[in-house]
Amino acid sequence: MGNFGATEIILIALVLILLFGGKKIPELMKGLGQGVKQFKKGLKGEEEEENNNKK
Repeated sequence: MGNFGATEIILIALVLILLFGGKKIPELMKGLGQGVKQFKKGLKGEEEEENNNKK
């Protein structure tokens, strides 16, 4: 399910452009990037907490 080829990625990009327009795409990607950053930060915090509990 996670194997995306170039054709699928292009198709998804075209659908996004049609739905949101060219001007909204950078805003959406910025929000997505910030969300991923916060998610990774949260995972790192949990790992540190587990390591502290083991000691």
